[in-house]
Amino acid sequence: MSTMNEKTVLAIDPGSAKCGMALVTRDQLEQIELVWRTIAELGQLLERMIDAKAVRPYEIVIVGSGTSSDRVVKMIRESCVGLAILVVDEKDTTFQARERYWVNNKRSGWRRLLPASLQVPPEPVDDFAALILAERVLTSS
Repeated sequence: MSTMNEKTVLAIDPGSAKCGMALVTRDQLEQIELVWRTIAELGQLLERMIDAKAVRPYEIVIVGSGTSSDRVVKMIRESCVGLAILVVDEKDTTFQARERYWVNNKRSGWRRLLPASLQVPPEPVDDFAALILAERVLTSS
């Protein structure tokens, strides 16, 4: 099988104060893997992008179209000239990120009794929202 389908992307779910980030690969068998994720203060975004590149080089940055999207895209364009940026609709990513949080963090005690969709995770899920953005792009390309 050709390696044409292999791709690594850095997805960013921008917010007003912080950004969720996820480094995601799609291998030649179309399998998607989360390689790295974090939540960064907006002022640390470029530093965390360098951290992500040290883990695995990426070809494109995917930015969610919501809060602070324009500001984040401008920061990246000014600092990373020539880096491909794709802005994508982030509709429903927060809801999906909450569900994904519970898949990755097993519920215990009383939390097992309520459906995950009715619970708000005890920590930010911006990194999971970024993962969902990456998955949307990698499964459609």
